[in-house]
Amino acid sequence: MAKVIGLTGGIACGKSTVSQYLRERGLPIVDADIVARQVVAPGSKGLAQIKEIFGWQYILPDGTLNRELLGKKVFADEAMLQQLNAITGPLILAELKRQLQSPEPWVVLDAALLLEEEAYRQLADVVWVVTVREEIQLGRLIARNHYSIQQAKARIAAQMGEEERLQYADAVIDNNGTMEETWRQVEQLCAELFAQ
Repeated sequence: MAKVIGLTGGIACGKSTVSQYLRERGLPIVDADIVARQVVAPGSKGLAQIKEIFGWQYILPDGTLNRELLGKKVFADEAMLQQLNAITGPLILAELKRQLQSPEPWVVLDAALLLEEEAYRQLADVVWVVTVREEIQLGRLIARNHYSIQQAKARIAAQMGEEERLQYADAVIDNNGTMEETWRQVEQLCAELFAQ
């Protein structure tokens, strides 16, 4: 059975870029964001449960989930957010476990909430944290998402703090420098891992 590299990091730290590099290197990637969308895809059990509990108004004419409308609703109402998580959480976890079954020696679990979710953390054999200085993170977030500085700071503050995240790290990928410097660190980590 494959061993799992849990890859995580704060918003706009470069986790997705590192994940893409690992994919190009030939490692299988299981992306928790993609899985979260798959479990509420048209025809899925998750979408049927959302429709039943929250109503038809959250389904678009093409049969897909109106994520924006539902997001506005649940993030304004803690009880509704808990209800939604009770539907999607177990489905996401089951699908992650299924997709992590691989004949390869290592598979990457790319998950922003790897460390916030105990059940996700337990799936990882090693944890790699991608890190970047806050001013770089803020700049990237403002440029990428067109947030104001206040919105960007609020998004960062809503996540687990960097110090706490680093306590779980088996390895840290410092993404403050050039892409080449980041790749060298990733290559070194891969070489150490595959030598075991």
